[in-house]
Amino acid sequence: MAFPQPRPQAPQLPHHLLRTIECQQGAVRAVRFNADGNYLLSCGSDKSIKLWSVSRGTLLKTYSGHGYEVLDADGSYDNSQICSCSSDKSVILWDVTTGQVTRKLRGHAGKVNCVQFNEEATVILSGSIDGTVRCWDTRSRRFEAIQVLDEARDSVSSLKVAQHELLTGSVDGRVRRYDLRMGQLHVDFISSPITCVCFSQDGQCTLSSSLDSTVRLLDKSTGEMLGEYTGHKMKGYKLDCCLSSKDTHVLSCSEDGHVYCWDLVEGSLSLKLPVGKAVVQSMSFHPTETCLLTAMEGRVQVWGAEPEETEDDSMVT
Repeated sequence: MAFPQPRPQAPQLPHHLLRTIECQQGAVRAVRFNADGNYLLSCGSDKSIKLWSVSRGTLLKTYSGHGYEVLDADGSYDNSQICSCSSDKSVILWDVTTGQVTRKLRGHAGKVNCVQFNEEATVILSGSIDGTVRCWDTRSRRFEAIQVLDEARDSVSSLKVAQHELLTGSVDGRVRRYDLRMGQLHVDFISSPITCVCFSQDGQCTLSSSLDSTVRLLDKSTGEMLGEYTGHKMKGYKLDCCLSSKDTHVLSCSEDGHVYCWDLVEGSLSLKLPVGKAVVQSMSFHPTETCLLTAMEGRVQVWGAEPEETEDDSMVT
């Protein structure tokens, strides 16, 4: 007798608040998981970056050296370095352990909105309000950029690196994908200023959010529109969007104090996560687990699919 196969479980979503971290660094401009998801970085309007344990919510290190508010940060794959960018027009490379500034990179003509390491952390890429993306060699002693990409006609608001590809979003309404190995540029025009871009985990699609309160999923190779996700509010702020760790859901920050989460295929709203009463400034999805970070005003919240076991729960047999 053949038993029916168990129905596949619906993917869980991070809807339980696990902890709130009061960052005490002014408004938190960006929150980011590190490469393995055990730590998080919070970028403050008080010019500091702070490194926290995700599981305990404890502060591990504070990095101070920027002259103005910090807008983005990224950790290297081996957790030894952090890069950050600021309204002070600079990009800084930090030693994680000592908290010291390793390099201070200047060259942008305006505030730097976004920053990321390449996979080997040999290059830092930074995007600025000056319309350029600059590539910096982390190993050489040269202080000028090794490459400048100046195709954007307005501020570069977001960038993501995946292997040999660079994805950028600009206020000029265009998503640009650079194939750095082939020296090719692919452009998709979206009629509204772009606030955030990212690749899908499988590398087949690109996701972009824009100021017409729409998140769009595009086929990376053809530029074909695969999905549009609406319902949230994004009219005047540079807010994050992302995909869940298994590409099942599309998520976006919103100006109405929620994170919206849609089913990627169906486009239906799966979850409207109530974060608070202000704008959800930034978020980051765990690289492998169902865990989400959100930043609102001066705090970061950690969300999971299940409530955490307390010590009392774990002792019950």
